[in-house]
Amino acid sequence: MSKEKIRPDKTCLNCNHIVAERYCPNCGQENTLSRLSFHHIFIHFFKDLTHYDNAFWKSIFYLFFKPAALTKAYMAGKRLSYLNPIRLYIFISFVTFLMISLFPNNPEKEMTSPSAKHEQVTIPNIDSLHIEEKSVDGLTKVGLLSQQNNDTIKKILEQTDKIDKVKDTQTTDSTPNKEVADFGYKSITELDSIQKHGSKKAQVTDTEYWLLKKWLTVKEENTNEQIVDKFTESFAHNLPKLLFMYMPVFAFVLWLFHDKKKWYYYDSGIFTLHYFSFLLLLVLTLFFIDKIFPLFGNNPVTEWVHFSLKTLGIFWMIYYFFPAHRRFYGEKIMVSLFKSSVIFIINLVVITLLLVLFALYTYNNIH
Repeated sequence: MSKEKIRPDKTCLNCNHIVAERYCPNCGQENTLSRLSFHHIFIHFFKDLTHYDNAFWKSIFYLFFKPAALTKAYMAGKRLSYLNPIRLYIFISFVTFLMISLFPNNPEKEMTSPSAKHEQVTIPNIDSLHIEEKSVDGLTKVGLLSQQNNDTIKKILEQTDKIDKVKDTQTTDSTPNKEVADFGYKSITELDSIQKHGSKKAQVTDTEYWLLKKWLTVKEENTNEQIVDKFTESFAHNLPKLLFMYMPVFAFVLWLFHDKKKWYYYDSGIFTLHYFSFLLLLVLTLFFIDKIFPLFGNNPVTEWVHFSLKTLGIFWMIYYFFPAHRRFYGEKIMVSLFKSSVIFIINLVVITLLLVLFALYTYNNIH
């Protein structure tokens, strides 16, 4: 029951109908004061999404731990016992977008070039090592090196020793640092030269040229670690957007693989809404796990628990689709396993390619 004060005026502000009690019998609007605080607006928004009752928490529990149970209940007509699929997806998507935007997944690390990581070595000019000439009784006599030149030689030897150590360190560091991907082109200049002057066999299509040029731009401006970090961040930020845009395609693929007379596109659409809501909810859960565990410090116990929870979450994300598909469509185990495997692989490949393309396309905004 609302705690807002009832207006003294019994005329409904929405339809001008006479309101005997709290709610208008004509339109259902609550006859309370129209000027409300921001706190009330926010609470009311959250209340509209979740109903503040068992329907929300029951929906979340079924969605997370009982694959397809929520979809089957909704399709069976139990609409008031659970949250509406669209409202559920909007709420989870809103929270996921908000949390990821407030807490970036991987703050950009300050990286320097390999040469800048080590102490800069300055080698004295060898021309400064001159041999003194002294004139004695009209004869030119080559003098011995002065004490100053002896000190300079010692400095050169010390600096040479440092250079050798730096080279050894760079060799050691560069051993495990392999290229993230190598398509046979060292630079954009080489790609442009081959594209303009190379044989037709060596040239690539316009699409391949765009992709290769984007990739070479990324490689030239970033280290391997930066590339991995930025693409990971791009994945975390773009996955919710991509899932939203990809839902109709996912539902269409599901519809293609099942009996068109028994299963409508609408049915696959409801299944897709619940499945994608689950994916976003699990992404949000893993995101919180990554943010919370570093607060407990780096020790073997917390690292093991952190790794175990992330591994379990990723496994559940992959496995979830298979029992959900079998329970909702009610097919035999082997038939469902075959269909769900094909559907899963097709969509996984397409989504991965779209994420990579989207990351390359939006690279200028993240680098």
